[in-house]
Amino acid sequence: MSSAPPTPSAPPARRLPLVGVLRLGRPSEIWFKPALSVVAAIAPPALTLLALGRLDLVMYAMAGSLCALYAHNRPYAARAGVLVWVVLGMLGGLAVALVAASLTGSAVVLVTVGALLAAAQKVLCDATRVGPPGNVVLTFVSSASLFAPQTLGQVPGHLALAAGTGAWAWLVCMAPALLRPHGPERRATAAALKAAAGYAGTGGTGEGHARARAAGYAAVQAAWQSLLSTNAPSRTRRALERLVVRAEVALAAPEEADAGRLRAWAGSLRGTGPVPEAGLPDAGADELLGVAAARPLWARLGPLTPLAVRTALGCALAGYASLALGIGRPYWALVTAASLYQANIALTWSRAVQRVVGNVVGVLVFLAVVPLAHLGPVALVLCCLAFSFGAEVLISRNYWLGSVCVTPMALLITEFAGYQEPRTLMTERVVDTLVGALVGFVAAVAVTNRRAGDRVEHALTAADRAREHAARLLAEPDPGTAALESARRGLAVALADLRATADAAAGEWWQRALPQERVVLAEQSGHRTLAATARRQGLLPDRDPATETEDVRP
Repeated sequence: MSSAPPTPSAPPARRLPLVGVLRLGRPSEIWFKPALSVVAAIAPPALTLLALGRLDLVMYAMAGSLCALYAHNRPYAARAGVLVWVVLGMLGGLAVALVAASLTGSAVVLVTVGALLAAAQKVLCDATRVGPPGNVVLTFVSSASLFAPQTLGQVPGHLALAAGTGAWAWLVCMAPALLRPHGPERRATAAALKAAAGYAGTGGTGEGHARARAAGYAAVQAAWQSLLSTNAPSRTRRALERLVVRAEVALAAPEEADAGRLRAWAGSLRGTGPVPEAGLPDAGADELLGVAAARPLWARLGPLTPLAVRTALGCALAGYASLALGIGRPYWALVTAASLYQANIALTWSRAVQRVVGNVVGVLVFLAVVPLAHLGPVALVLCCLAFSFGAEVLISRNYWLGSVCVTPMALLITEFAGYQEPRTLMTERVVDTLVGALVGFVAAVAVTNRRAGDRVEHALTAADRAREHAARLLAEPDPGTAALESARRGLAVALADLRATADAAAGEWWQRALPQERVVLAEQSGHRTLAATARRQGLLPDRDPATETEDVRP
């Protein structure tokens, strides 16, 4: 264990960047999957309601259809269950909203209900890692429904329509399993191999190596979560697991990894061809597979308490401010605030800038297309479908770019219940966006997260203990294949958690200085131990044992 004294560095100067947060990234490799799925999920119900002359019900139909945006990164066996919970969660929020709307006309009460729903949706989505798109779609559905004219007698029919379209969205998302049953696992494994190759390309010391290493471990963890999210073993899955082990080993010893070979393995996972053999060294290779179990849900809810308070307070205050200004749709301000809250204040600021820019540009796009949408109901439905497709195409490049399509789609949805004066809609949307972003960010700053530093200390302790355990096993003459692999995997998980926790804490304000030097020392010693453990397992060429003893000694 590192004996370095806790010498916290001074907190870095807090800057509020503007330009960098709007920079475009590379599109997601599977951008077309949610884009096509949401169109396939929305189009049949919307066109059916159009034919029946009931466009006023499209909002409830879209509540279920939008569930098609979720779980595209999950294996199909796990996706089936996740989507069921997403649909049930959407129905639960919708039911609360519709009942509240039918029982009271008080806008203050409705905003309060919407804020509490938004906080619950945010915490549950973050704790269960349901996303993207996370809580924002669920909050949009429930918040908009709060201000839809409603009677108790209409609620069962509207919920039944949403449940029916939710079931259709489930079928749409599960249909690709017929053609490529292991597609999600193959993509996750390929991403891990590519990330490991990127780190190997730095040799472990080159420019950007720390960021590449963190990205590599995050990708490996995501691959393990994908592969082990179901209990149905198969030959393909076992082969993929061996490749993920190879990616882990490359991260442990980047100077000895073959980046070209890792990329070749990743490329071969496209399509439905055979999975390449990783060639693990011994007959007990199956013992090298597996990952530590995820923490229980209740343990993940505790650290999210500040985020829940931020969301509830920010959404409520944004909605109240919108009401005070006389805006007729305070749920827009509420949803804007709900969309801001990320892992820390720095990321929340970035999302606020992206949201404002995207919505303002989106309002201008709405101004350009509204004459076309007003040509008739068919044109209105087709415009909504086009924007729903465009939003998923663009949002993976940057949130603001996706918002350019989401904003006009949200404005057009209000037209299903009847004609809306465009200039009034545009003015209210811009004002509510500014109010929601400003009030929501102020609430995030006001609700401090002083436990972030404590979580860094806990992560440091866990990483030190995992390293000591691995070092003790290395000192034994015959530690056992399974025990050594479990120790290596546990240390890899602890180091990945340490980096994620430190990064999240670094973006928080108004907290004590963080032990940055201890974090760096723990990472350095931990990664040396990982390399020694992989070498002891026969996954790397042997070296002079004397060079390893000094590095891994507790």
